[in-house]
Amino acid sequence: MSSTKDNIFLYDDALVDFVFDDNVANVFTDMVNRSVPGYALSVRMISVLAEQYARSNTRLYDLGCSLGAVSFLLQQLKLKNCSIVAVDNSPAMIKRCEESLALNQAVEKLPVALRCEDIQQTEISNASVVVLNFTLQFIAPEKRDSIIKNIYEALVPGGILIISEKIIFTEDEKNKLFIELYHQFKKANGYSDLEISRKRSALENVLIPETIEQHNKRITVAGFTSFDPWFQCFNFASMFAVK
Repeated sequence: MSSTKDNIFLYDDALVDFVFDDNVANVFTDMVNRSVPGYALSVRMISVLAEQYARSNTRLYDLGCSLGAVSFLLQQLKLKNCSIVAVDNSPAMIKRCEESLALNQAVEKLPVALRCEDIQQTEISNASVVVLNFTLQFIAPEKRDSIIKNIYEALVPGGILIISEKIIFTEDEKNKLFIELYHQFKKANGYSDLEISRKRSALENVLIPETIEQHNKRITVAGFTSFDPWFQCFNFASMFAVK
């Protein structure tokens, strides 16, 4: 479905904590492509990774599916007796995702089951692919270990977990540099200093980024046999782990 231009943070009523409501859902495609460097490429490459590790007779999970960009690409995989479970806790996102699915139904595509629920409550089983595409960063840090452990337990041997996240760096100067580069990226995409500042304030208590090392440690403790960062653009990165 089409997306209108993101100008949410031009207005004073945006000065609250960020939520994935109807306003955000209506502009989300424009917002994410103008706000997350490398987003479109990383989503396409997620489907390449999934094709390598997905197995017939299993389930593929898109946890924090938003409007379903990852799920729609996973649908193209040629697998037998396989389905996709797409989960998001935002009714507005699920509604728009459902509408998009209805417009793109085809017999040869993998079926998608949409669930409007907290991914911490999602039952995961017999999974060969699990995707957390800019999702974990919105979960309270103290709850992230159990989510990753549950995913590990639910994956079949050889299954893959794919994670994309905003990241931070331990070195202050490096952190400042990448934040500045990121803000320049947003300015180049038409956001004003006011919009950038307001959105940063709105996300401050909602999106809690971590270092790649923190992700690596959590993945290793959960039991995964490998962990590899495979894409980074400024302070956004994608990683995968194999069971």
